[in-house]
Amino acid sequence: MKRFQNVGTFDAGVITSPGGAAAGGNVMTMDAAGIASGMAFLESELEKRDPLLRKPLTSVTYPRDIVVKTGGGWVDYVSAQAVGYGITGGSGDSPIQAGGSNGLPIIQANLEKGLYKAHTFAAALRVMWVDMQKANYIGRSLDQLLQDGMRMAYDKHMDQNVYVGMEQYGSSGLLNNPDVTESAVTGGTWATKTKEQILADINSAITQVWEAAEYDEDAMPNHILLPYEQYTYILNTMVTELATETIMDYVLKNNVAAKNGKSLYIGATKWCKGAGTGGADRMAVYVNHERFLQVEELVPLARVMSQPNATDFCYDTAYAANLSEVELFYPQTMMYFDGI
Repeated sequence: MKRFQNVGTFDAGVITSPGGAAAGGNVMTMDAAGIASGMAFLESELEKRDPLLRKPLTSVTYPRDIVVKTGGGWVDYVSAQAVGYGITGGSGDSPIQAGGSNGLPIIQANLEKGLYKAHTFAAALRVMWVDMQKANYIGRSLDQLLQDGMRMAYDKHMDQNVYVGMEQYGSSGLLNNPDVTESAVTGGTWATKTKEQILADINSAITQVWEAAEYDEDAMPNHILLPYEQYTYILNTMVTELATETIMDYVLKNNVAAKNGKSLYIGATKWCKGAGTGGADRMAVYVNHERFLQVEELVPLARVMSQPNATDFCYDTAYAANLSEVELFYPQTMMYFDGI
């Protein structure tokens, strides 16, 4: 049976070959370089490295709930034209003419321009030169990691801009526009209501908005936003104990919009929670179409400049975008309902 003999000894940081130094054996001292290479060997051989990079948990929903238009350049304001019409004496019996009449009612047009504020989003990322060299050993791009962080910061900014605006700069969003009518839901919260009562709340909301828009077919609400709690409740609660249909299914099938050939979307967002008066949960009902509502990426997020910084031993890169506040062209096509 073969045995291992004369394998050498380890003593005080020195590995000595079987013959010893005096006998001409090789000697490797365990200095810093030796230790470093040894650790590299251990990490590569004994460590299982997970290639998945776990990013922060977050969500943004603004592209779902509003039309985002692109283009326009670096501006301070966005303008939109609106026209109103009138006729002398009204459109009822005034245009009726008899033989020999010598005066006709006159159609008049009133043009108005609305202004919406725009703002610049700007931020920078910095990659230290030494960190960039170290990143080469782990097989990841530090620059790409920071770019992902920049995109996340931008999307979070857009989410706030769309739903509640920037209070410090006097802008508002989908859920707190001062020109939108607020109403309180009666009869308690949805957690205490039947499917018929919840459907009645939704149909009443749709009808109120539609009525304010003179029952224009294009202005029938097609989008409803709820807090996640109420959304989950109607999504999970069955209409009866033996049924396979949820309250959500029941509402989507029997609402006013569906019965008039329209498609109604009901979605959830975290911004509805506590958005109402006195901290009440808010339901927003509106028409999600660019004719009535939009936000503009006048200049989408772009990498605008990058340069080495010898003083701080790094590379600096600036990103910028130009964005508008939420542009609500017809305030009567949106309403808030608190206390659901």
